[in-house]
Amino acid sequence: MVEAIPKGRSLSSRNQVSLQPNSRTALPTFAATAAVVAILYFARDVFLPLAIAVLLTFALAPIVAWLRRIGVPRLVSVIACVLAAFGLVAVFSFVVVSQVGEVARNVPTYQANILEKVRSLKESGSGGGIIDRLSGVIERVGQELDKPESVTVPAAQPSRPDPLLVEIFTPQRPIETLKNLIGPLIGPLATAGLVIVVVIFMLLEREDLRDRFIRLVGYGDLHRTTEALQDAGRRVGQYLLMQLVVNVAYGVPIGMGLWLLGIPNAILWGLLAIVLRFVPYIGPAIAMILPLFLALAVAPGWSLVLWAAALFIAMELVINNVIEPWLYGSRTGLSPLAIIVAAIFWTWLWGPVGLVLSTPLTVCLVVLGKHVPQFEFLEVLFGNEPVLDPKERLYQRLLAGDPDEATDHAEEMLESEYLVDFYGKVAIPALLLGELDRARGALTDEQRTRVAASAVTLVANLNEIADEEADEEDDATEDAAQDDDAQEEELPDGAGKTVLCIGGRGDLDNAAAAMLAQVLTVQGATASTASHADVEPSSIRSLPLEGVQTAVVGFLNADSLNHGRFLVRRLKRARPSLRVGVVLWTDTAAGDAGKLAGDLNADFAAFGMTGAAIGALTDAPAVPLKAAKRKVRRPSQAGRKSKAA
Repeated sequence: MVEAIPKGRSLSSRNQVSLQPNSRTALPTFAATAAVVAILYFARDVFLPLAIAVLLTFALAPIVAWLRRIGVPRLVSVIACVLAAFGLVAVFSFVVVSQVGEVARNVPTYQANILEKVRSLKESGSGGGIIDRLSGVIERVGQELDKPESVTVPAAQPSRPDPLLVEIFTPQRPIETLKNLIGPLIGPLATAGLVIVVVIFMLLEREDLRDRFIRLVGYGDLHRTTEALQDAGRRVGQYLLMQLVVNVAYGVPIGMGLWLLGIPNAILWGLLAIVLRFVPYIGPAIAMILPLFLALAVAPGWSLVLWAAALFIAMELVINNVIEPWLYGSRTGLSPLAIIVAAIFWTWLWGPVGLVLSTPLTVCLVVLGKHVPQFEFLEVLFGNEPVLDPKERLYQRLLAGDPDEATDHAEEMLESEYLVDFYGKVAIPALLLGELDRARGALTDEQRTRVAASAVTLVANLNEIADEEADEEDDATEDAAQDDDAQEEELPDGAGKTVLCIGGRGDLDNAAAAMLAQVLTVQGATASTASHADVEPSSIRSLPLEGVQTAVVGFLNADSLNHGRFLVRRLKRARPSLRVGVVLWTDTAAGDAGKLAGDLNADFAAFGMTGAAIGALTDAPAVPLKAAKRKVRRPSQAGRKSKAA
């Protein structure tokens, strides 16, 4: 079928809609999934450092590659990147620890302001306010919990004095004190050292590890495995680096703003804002709570708290609406719900570190599901790409009787598509799905009526967009560059033409006729619709054919073409000068339109929206009705004798 464009506009600049159905997703067994989760949970001491090392390798690999391109040797570039990265982490940790110690030392000095604000809150309410009531309830509950159980003492037994609390103090030796200080740090330091070593070797042996991975899991499909590795490295590396840039752009202004407001330890709060923003959704809220509490404690009034809250809110708005859309050239490929679920899962599995790593780890799982058929369910569950084709999505909404949501999806597509393209590539194929379900008995009469009614409502909801397309000025220049392989054809101007669009044999055909009528109206024609019931033998003489130049009969079912031949003859007999066309609605070219028109004695035939619009708006005389061929039976000899008698 030849693609056409309305009024001189090219379709090459518009996005194309894929109509290929997705393959069926195979879910893994519950036992296999439970076994993998159990291994990750019980062997977290092994897998957690390894996961951190892999993600850091993805993040540092582009930097190492850039250093290699400018002539730095591999070993030097790897060592420099790793030492610089972990050096920044060490400096960051030292500053945070020192700032936390300073905050802890200054907390007692803020008690007076906190108590003063509590008193002001109590005094602002009437007598017996909510704070007094809550305080009283808490105090009574505490007294009840602290009350000792009553024990019945025999009268003959004298009461014993309360025991004295004795505390044994043993002075610690310097070696034991040093051991108590270093002991808790041995585990984190050992893990950090292990991660550093693994990252160095992964960066040095990156190509060899890639080849071994390909040989292990994808030797029979090098193209798919290579694409999966490149996709994972690109997504995770870009996410980590861009997220770090975004967090720095968020934390540095936060720290400077808090310092200008006079909140103590502003450096600490800026650094914490950088780290906590790696935590999805709840990280920025946690980073805001502590500075606001400190602003409440250091100043006697409420203005500092309000200014600090305004600073955080303003930075969130700027980051979410300006910085992130500008820096994120590609998305992570995760849906918002998947990010939340992944955060819960990885936190349960690996604790706070799992919460920070949840997003990049889930990105790796989505990439695995995208390129490995056995894990396709991961992309379906966590990905942000639509899992239904546009036609399937529209049909599902029509089947559910929800034309409003169907209209929303249509309006999104019409931002980059013309109405004729949307109907031809999405809406008509959606009706074809309904006709297929009807033909195989999967669609009840009630459901068929609901789909047809929702489709007609959808067409009515799109009238405003149709009017906007109709009001666009015609492009007078026709010297645009044409494709070397095929020349695109324009839809004819419909000014002064009157067309009647008729549903062939059912409610779904009526909905398709309404879509064609709207497309013809956009082209400037006067288009109206008629139901399949209006062309029944008892009703066809009542059709308003006066002034109608062309009638177009559409069928979604190819088995209805014999009925189409009868409709063509009836319409031409009702008005001999009427041009009658037949449309077999398909989403692809289905045969020779000229041969089909000759077989049906129609003026034209088409296989889609574009062909139907071109045939309906073409200036051509009506084809005369051919005489029907009849087979006359010769009367038998007995019949002739009886007739003679």
